[in-house]
Amino acid sequence: MWGIELLLPFLMVIKDVSSQWNVWMPRDISAMTNSCVVIPCTFMYPSGIRPYRGVHGIWYFGQPYPQFFPPVVYKSRTDIVHESYKGRTKLLGDLSQRNCTLRIGNIGTEHSGRYYFRADLGGANIFTYPDFTELKVLDQPNIDVPEEIVSNENLDLTCYAPDNCPDMSPEITWMYAEYLPDPQFSSEYVEESNTAVMSSTLSFTPRPLDNGMLLGCRVHYPNTSFAYERMITLDVKYPPRSVWVNVSQEVMEGSSVTLFCEVDSNPLPRISWLFGDEELVSDTSSNASLILEGLVAQQEGVYTCVGDNGYGVMNSSMYLAVKYPPRDPWVNGSLTVLEGSSVSLHCSTQGNPPPTLTWLKDGVLVGTITAEEVSVLELEDLTPQSDGLYRCLAENEHGRASSSLNLTVEFAPVLLEESKCTVVREGVQCVCVASGNPEPTIEFHLPDLNITVNDTESRFNYYTHTDGYTATGMIKLRDKAEAAANGAAVNVHCSISNVYGSETVRLELQQEKKYMMAVIVGTIGGVAVIAFIIAAVRYVGRSNKKENGNPGQDLVSKLENPSLFYSAVKKDKQNLRKKVLKTELLGSKFNSILEETSTGEDGEYQPVSSMAELERQELNYAALEFMGVRARDGAGAQGDDGSDYTEIKAK
Repeated sequence: MWGIELLLPFLMVIKDVSSQWNVWMPRDISAMTNSCVVIPCTFMYPSGIRPYRGVHGIWYFGQPYPQFFPPVVYKSRTDIVHESYKGRTKLLGDLSQRNCTLRIGNIGTEHSGRYYFRADLGGANIFTYPDFTELKVLDQPNIDVPEEIVSNENLDLTCYAPDNCPDMSPEITWMYAEYLPDPQFSSEYVEESNTAVMSSTLSFTPRPLDNGMLLGCRVHYPNTSFAYERMITLDVKYPPRSVWVNVSQEVMEGSSVTLFCEVDSNPLPRISWLFGDEELVSDTSSNASLILEGLVAQQEGVYTCVGDNGYGVMNSSMYLAVKYPPRDPWVNGSLTVLEGSSVSLHCSTQGNPPPTLTWLKDGVLVGTITAEEVSVLELEDLTPQSDGLYRCLAENEHGRASSSLNLTVEFAPVLLEESKCTVVREGVQCVCVASGNPEPTIEFHLPDLNITVNDTESRFNYYTHTDGYTATGMIKLRDKAEAAANGAAVNVHCSISNVYGSETVRLELQQEKKYMMAVIVGTIGGVAVIAFIIAAVRYVGRSNKKENGNPGQDLVSKLENPSLFYSAVKKDKQNLRKKVLKTELLGSKFNSILEETSTGEDGEYQPVSSMAELERQELNYAALEFMGVRARDGAGAQGDDGSDYTEIKAK
C-alpha cells in the first residue's frame, strides 16, 4: 500500500507532462547554401483536447506571434506562404502523429534564422510553441583551428560540413595538404539530436617554415555542381630561429656606427641590444638598430642582440673594434740612482692596433723595439754616461705619442786632466777641474803656508764655476811666480769631495807653451830690429855725406864714441813688458772664466783670444848699449839723464 503511495506523485508528473503543450526540435541546425535541410519536429498537446476537423500546423520564421505577422514558412490548411519560401518547403511529418518535421530546399543565407511551430487543433485549441530551431545557412565549411599552433607540436585541423539533407551527402577533401610534412587524414560522421555533421581531420606537425601557409577544406556534393571551400592561413608560433647582426667591424675613434639586428620568430620578439650586461636599447619588432656616435676606446667590445618572444630566446653577437692612436705612455717618475747600480724603466700605453714601444736616450735608440703595450728597459751597472733623458715612444698606424723621464746617476768626484798650475804674468795660476754628482766641492791646500783656500778665503783670488756636473776652481799665487821662474817647485794641493767620496791631488806646474814662444820670438825679434836699425843709420849717414859733405857727423859720432848709448822709449814711462797670452788653459770654456775674472787693471791677467790679436797688440822696444867704444875727438860726453836718447820704434 505504501509503495502505491510513493508512485502516485511520479504518475501525476507524467500525466501532467502529457497533458501540456510541448514541442521538441533541434536547437541549432545548419546547411550549405543551395542545398536542403530537414528540421526534425515532434509536438504534444493536452490529452483532453480532441482535434476538431483534424490536426493542422503552421511554421513561422523570425517570431512566434501571429499578431506581428511573421513570414509563414509552411501552412497545412492552405498553400499561402511567404514568397521567399514558395516552392521550397514541404512537411515531411504526419501532424496527426504529432510529427511536424519540415524540409526546406534550395535554401540561401537569407533563410538563416529562428523557426517556430504553431499547432492548430481547431476552434480555440491553437498554440504557438515558444521553442525554436535556429537555422544557419553556410556558404563555406567550418574548420576547427586551435587557438594556438606551436611549431614541432602535433596539430589537428578538422573541417565540418552539415549532412542534414537526405537528398545529398557531402564529401570533404583538403587543399594544399601535399606541402605538409607527412599529413594524416581521418573522417567521421557525427549524428546528434537528429542533426548530422560530416567531418575530416588533418593531422601533422607544423614547422616554422609552415607559418603563413595556406590550407583549404573543400566540400562537394556528388552529382551536383555544389562545391564549397574554406581557406585558412597557418599562424605557427615558434621561438626565434635566427638572429642576424652586422659582421664584426673596425671603426675609428670619434666616428659613428649603426648596428643592425633582425630576428625571425613568431610572434614578434622583444629585441634587446646588450653591451656586456648593460641593455642599451629594446623594442618589440622584427628588427632593431643601435646607433653609436662619437665612439671612444671604452666602447670597443662584444655587442649582443637578444630576441625573446615567449616561446624561446636566441642571441647573436658581433665585435666592434675601435681603432685609435697610442695614448701618452706611462713611465716611471724621474729617478736618481748611484753609479754601479741597476734600474728598470717601465713604459706602458694603449692603442689599437697595439703600438710598438721604443726607448730613446737623448734621441738615440737604446734597447729593443717591442710590439707590446708594456716595455721594460733594464739598465745595469750604471755609469755617469747613463745619465740623461730617456723617452718612451709609442707608435702605430694611426699616430704616435711619447713620455720622458730623467735618470740622474750620482757618483763620487773625479779629477779631470785639465787640473794644473801654470805660470802667468801675475804669478802662478792653479786650476782644479772635477766631475761629480752631486757637484763636488773644491778646495786648495797650501802646505807651505798651512792654508786652505776656499770660498771664504779671498786673498788668493779664489774663483769657482759649475757647469752641469763639472766644477772648476781657480786661485792665483802672486808670490810664487819668481820661484816658479827659477825652477822651484810649486806646492799646491787640490781637494775635491761630495757625499760619495773625496780625493786630494798635488797639482803639477806646467810652463805655458805660448809664453815660452813669446819669449823666443821676442828675443829673435829684438836682435833683428837692432840689426835693422844699425843698417838704417849707416845708410842714412852715407847718403848725407854724399849730399852735404859731412852731414850726419854728429849722429855718427854719437853712435861710435859714447861709452854708453841706449834707447828705450815708452811715452807713458812704464817699464817694458811683454804680455804673455794664455789661450788654451782649459779650452774655450776656461777662457770664458778668465775673461770674467779679468779687471783690466795693470798687474791683473788679461787674456787675449788669439795669436793674431797678440801680434796686433805687441809693441817691441829695443834698448841698444855700446860698451868700450872710444869717443872721437870733439865729441862731448853725453849726460845720463836720458835727454839725448834716441827713440826707435818698430811697428
